[in-house]
Amino acid sequence: MHRAQSPPRKYEEYAYVLDFNPRGKSSTVRGRDGIIITAIGEDRLTLLEVLGVPNSTFDIGERIYIGKEGRTKVLSVLGKLEYEHISSSAQSELRGVVENIVTHNETRFVDYLNNARPLTPRIHALELIPGIGKTYMKTMLEEREKKAFQSY
Repeated sequence: MHRAQSPPRKYEEYAYVLDFNPRGKSSTVRGRDGIIITAIGEDRLTLLEVLGVPNSTFDIGERIYIGKEGRTKVLSVLGKLEYEHISSSAQSELRGVVENIVTHNETRFVDYLNNARPLTPRIHALELIPGIGKTYMKTMLEEREKKAFQSY
């Protein structure tokens, strides 16, 4: 008997810097220290801990390449982070950076809102978005039936 092949993992290619510590210690990988960066992935909005190349400089909100090949400012992606485990300064920067990501990828997010379907007979995909309950979801679906959403 053989196992079913699982689909390949999807990794972030780019991330935005939320916070960095030039002399930090990793909270996800023991013994790793240096430039520790808290970042959010561009495609899947994953909170990540990243190890920067020594003597590199980073700016808050900067887009950095974290893909597998050809990294210039990043040594490795150390792991995923939970919101509760990121610094307060990273938490305060998060809203602005996410707004920037949504603005630059507006068509992708608008397409999601236009094409979201029910997951089960009782739960719609739109209800999984924080702040959208049954009442607001029904309003969104009624507006979407009249005319598809065009912009953010």
